[in-house]
Amino acid sequence: MFPEEDIGGVNGTIIMILYLVDIFSNILCELLISKQSKWNFLVSLIVEVTEIAICIVCAYRFATMAATIFFWIPIDIISFIMWNKHPDKANNELTEVKTLKGWQEALVIIGICVWTVAIGYVLSLIDLEEGILSNSPMMFKIVCYLDACCSAVGIANGLFILFRYREQWIAWYIATFIEIAINIISGQWVLLVLKFGYLTNTTYGYIKWTKYIRQNAVVTKTEISNSEIQI
Repeated sequence: MFPEEDIGGVNGTIIMILYLVDIFSNILCELLISKQSKWNFLVSLIVEVTEIAICIVCAYRFATMAATIFFWIPIDIISFIMWNKHPDKANNELTEVKTLKGWQEALVIIGICVWTVAIGYVLSLIDLEEGILSNSPMMFKIVCYLDACCSAVGIANGLFILFRYREQWIAWYIATFIEIAINIISGQWVLLVLKFGYLTNTTYGYIKWTKYIRQNAVVTKTEISNSEIQI
């Protein structure tokens, strides 16, 4: 449906295969997260390797590639270990999840803004002769800032997942809309299928985690009340 042209000597069929692996592994990974399954991190490693390959082939999104190599791969391994230590009391297949406080949210937003401006500016100084956006310097600079913001939101998302915060779904929403803009600018139409999957799974995951957190809060209050009665 969306045949890809050769980029930098790499056959378009290979690029399309990378896109398809990225689509299916990403959607599976997010679905497992929504179900509070620790096995999402194993699928996530496939996602990371695929996305690194796409960034190298297309010669773009260097902030995302660096974040993937130096942040996402280590955080996936650490998160798998951490999620193993916090199983749900009633169902070992589930992991306990929680929500952020207001001041924590404010600090995250400030950090994302600073990162976007600083890293976006540095990336915009890169001069490329080849790549998916090499013929449009202005679009390349715009994508640099979008990529910087997306990488910052992605890092916040990774930390939210590590510590099992529900706000990771909000980060997913923001990152998805930014990536939609990048894909449209870059002409990567097939990857819009992935973003549709993101939005569907993110909505499902946010609802499911919210329901779990509320039910868990009710159970905790009941346990406290029973303890007070016994005392």
